[in-house]
Amino acid sequence: MKFQRAHSLLEIANLLGCEFVGNDDFPVLGMNEIHVVEAGDIVFVDHPKYYDKALQSAATIVLINKKVDCPSGKALLISDDPFRDFNFLTRHFRPFQYANVAIAPSAKIGEGTQIQPNCFIGNNVTIGENCLLHSNVSIYDNTQIGDNVIIHAGTVIGADAFYYKKRPEGFDQLLSGGRVVIESNVGIGALCTIDKGVTGDTTIKEGTKLDNQVHVGHDTVIGKKCLIASQTGIAGCVIIEDEVTLWGQVGTTSGITIGSKAVVMGQTGVTKSVPGGKSYFGTPIQESREKLKQLANIKKIPEILNKLK
Repeated sequence: MKFQRAHSLLEIANLLGCEFVGNDDFPVLGMNEIHVVEAGDIVFVDHPKYYDKALQSAATIVLINKKVDCPSGKALLISDDPFRDFNFLTRHFRPFQYANVAIAPSAKIGEGTQIQPNCFIGNNVTIGENCLLHSNVSIYDNTQIGDNVIIHAGTVIGADAFYYKKRPEGFDQLLSGGRVVIESNVGIGALCTIDKGVTGDTTIKEGTKLDNQVHVGHDTVIGKKCLIASQTGIAGCVIIEDEVTLWGQVGTTSGITIGSKAVVMGQTGVTKSVPGGKSYFGTPIQESREKLKQLANIKKIPEILNKLK
C-alpha cells in the first residue's frame, strides 16, 4: 500500500508515539508485508526468529520491537507492539469508509456494464466495460475490475484477510488495507470469495475462469487462463502461474507456487510448491502417475497376503 504522499520518518514516529533510528527526513512511501515490500516501505517484525529476514528485505523502514543494529540505508521504528502499530497505520492511511447506497458515488463503471439487483459496489471501485454482475454480488472498496468480466450471484470480492495474532485475551486481526485486482475476460462463478491483500493486491489475471464456491486468500496471484473448479480453497500468498488447472476440492497451503500448465487433480492437498507442466494428485501432493501406481499396489496387498498363508 502506497501513501498518497511521501512522509518523513519523524512524521510516522510521531503518529505512533515511538522511538526511531534514522534521519528525521528519511522518506516513508508506504507499508507492505514482507513478501511484497519495496524501497520506501515499512515492514513489521515482532519475533527474533524473523528479525534478519525483515532487516535484509527490500523494505527500508522496519517496525520492530527491539533496538538492533540498523543496516546501512535503512531506518527503524521501535515499538513495544509492532502488530498493533502496523494496524494503527493501516487504519490511519486506509480507514474504513461507510457507504449507505448500493453503488458508491466514487465508483466508476464502464460503458455497457450491467449490474443486476441487490449488488453492492463500494468506494473507489473501478469496473470496466461490458461486464455483467449478477444479483447479490458485493464488491468491497478499492477493487479494480477489467473489461468483459462476468461475476455470478452471491460472490464477495474484497473481504478481509484471514490473518490473526494470538493473544492471551483472544485473537487480534491484522487489518486489511489492500485491494483485489481482476483483469479482463475473467469469469467468476456463484458464491465465490476473493479476499483483498493485507497491504498489497490479490490478483486474478486475464482470461482465468473460476467455478462456483471457490475461495481465494489474501495476496494470492492467479495467472492468465487458469481453470479452477468448484470448492477449491486457495490460501494466502500463493502464486499460481499461467494456464494452471485445479480440479474440484483442491486445497493449498500458504506461500507456495504452482508452476505454469500444472494440472492438480480433485481433492489434492497442495502442501508444497510444485513445478509446472506436470499432473499431480493426493495428499501430500505427488505426481499423479506415481500416486496412482501406489494406489494400485495397495489394492494388491490382500492378494499378496493370501499367497503368504
